[in-house]
Amino acid sequence: MTSSSATLDLSLELLRQPSVTPVDHTCQNIMADRLAKAGFNIEHMRFEDVDNLWARRGTESPVFCFAGHTDVVPTGNLDAWNSAPFAPEIRDGKLYGRGSADMKTALAAMVIASERFTAKHPDHKGSIAFLITSDEEGPAINGTVKVIQALEARNEKMTWCLVGEPSSTHQLGDIIKNGRRGSLNARLTVKGKQGHVAYPHLAVNPIHTASKALAELCETVWDSGNEYFPATSFQISNLNAGTGATNVVPGVMTSLFNFRYSTEVTAEELKARTLEILDRNNVEYDIVWTHSGLPFLTPVGELVNAAQNAIRNVTGVEAELSTSGGTSDGRFIAPTGAQVLELGVLNASIHQIDEHVNVADLEPLAEIYEQILTGLLA
Repeated sequence: MTSSSATLDLSLELLRQPSVTPVDHTCQNIMADRLAKAGFNIEHMRFEDVDNLWARRGTESPVFCFAGHTDVVPTGNLDAWNSAPFAPEIRDGKLYGRGSADMKTALAAMVIASERFTAKHPDHKGSIAFLITSDEEGPAINGTVKVIQALEARNEKMTWCLVGEPSSTHQLGDIIKNGRRGSLNARLTVKGKQGHVAYPHLAVNPIHTASKALAELCETVWDSGNEYFPATSFQISNLNAGTGATNVVPGVMTSLFNFRYSTEVTAEELKARTLEILDRNNVEYDIVWTHSGLPFLTPVGELVNAAQNAIRNVTGVEAELSTSGGTSDGRFIAPTGAQVLELGVLNASIHQIDEHVNVADLEPLAEIYEQILTGLLA
């Protein structure tokens, strides 16, 4: 593939923008200018410090929406990169740069696919839309969720939504994410009494008092999953206690943990079972819960079939359906009733030093996206 590739050229333009969360750095303007020329109505929605783009071509249903984000995670140690993260470079058939896999090349493929489809089908059925945010890698408070609230308030609905997250594992299109697990977080503060280690009877060690409960939480089988979701998992991500001295019993211990849960259990059930374990083990504690997203599932239907057919036609790959991995902004869109799936490039290097994507995958991805549009709206 040479620089004459339209998808590569637009990818390079987007990758040159240092759009670290929540800064968009003109990425959305670059996309909006091209979409406007293709007949899209452009609406910029800024909430607090977050830029969002809602673009739509057509006024009728059904509505097919491309969704994604222009923001990227921080670069990390610049000296560790083999080329500057915001000066994209092609080496040995791979395009390097922060956001190359997650997910600026997918954004470029979406725009190119829409341009090509609307040129061939100017009077297509329904509507094509774009929902783009600069707050997916950050707190996700003023991005997609706020746009959805605004759209819902005016009863503007999506029928199908394709999120361009990097879903592929070994080759382009081998995995489609047709759902995601729910994510429930907790900050547990265990109370003790600080003292000298030589006089333990005068102190209460919160590490000791919490250890049995934490072990039980780790060993508990929360559910067995189902045909679409793996079993719910519990992971402790942080433990902190002590003054740094070896002779001081800590007075407080904090723990951060997360549930990635299936549709076999609810967040409220997970909370109740956690509290029961803590109480039964006589732990004195405070706990603060944060809910990152409900589980969602798009069963086989129009959108999944269109995606699998397009992937088969372009690459010859039989795409598998999966709900594994982390959360995405699809969790904010699915509750509106839209069919949602994630389909993008390989995810092996996302958030890493020297993030990269196969250059040879870019035009096929645009072709897959265009064929999905053709299957649904032509």
